[in-house]
Amino acid sequence: MAGFDSSSGAGLTSDIKTFQAHGLYGLSVCTAITVQNDVTLKSCVWIDENIIINQIETLFERFTISVVKIGIIESWERLLVVVKKLKSLNPTVKIILDPVLQASSGFNFKREENLKVLEQILETCYFITPNYNEIKALFPSKNIDETIIFIANKINLYLKGGHRDTCKGFDEVFYNISEKLSLEPLEKKVFEKHGSGCVLSSALASNIHKKLPIEVACKNAKLYVEQFLVSNTTLLGTHKIQTE
Repeated sequence: MAGFDSSSGAGLTSDIKTFQAHGLYGLSVCTAITVQNDVTLKSCVWIDENIIINQIETLFERFTISVVKIGIIESWERLLVVVKKLKSLNPTVKIILDPVLQASSGFNFKREENLKVLEQILETCYFITPNYNEIKALFPSKNIDETIIFIANKINLYLKGGHRDTCKGFDEVFYNISEKLSLEPLEKKVFEKHGSGCVLSSALASNIHKKLPIEVACKNAKLYVEQFLVSNTTLLGTHKIQTE
């Protein structure tokens, strides 16, 4: 579940390419249509809530869906409706939430909203994958350490390190409430890519769908996104087919 990006660097088409590279067949629910390329996002048209729900129900009528990755969505309130619908259709579905708050071009997707709703969402999802800028914005009254503890007590947290001020590319995973995994950068030099956050969360969803242990799933996702980052020197990366 994500927005449509004309450049195919982020959003639905990027997610589908990532799933396919992992040997999976990805289904898609469109939550927004954006007018953008790899450097500029001009506008975002949100898909009506009823249409989003209809897309979800229609897919679940036909397919058994065990993992859902969610990217941009209009509001926390709408996201709560969506996750409740997913859970009603499959109580065991694992939801991977990529809380996209701002495009790399600077376009803001979310305004300040009811944080109690966000707390309900966290209690429903399986993983959340914010970067450093996003985790700072999720709960403005808390510092990063407080936010990490608060989130990790509700949901598995993959904290992406691409926006860190120091130790750039150093990722941290907080899972099973008390476990922590540190993932250092594997490549000495990478090239910035449009949609790399989408790719990471979709790679993680792919590995979770394969029923791999969390530690292995996160390490594999880290490896995959770094291969994506070094695939070329442009802002639009290419995907390498994964082998078991």
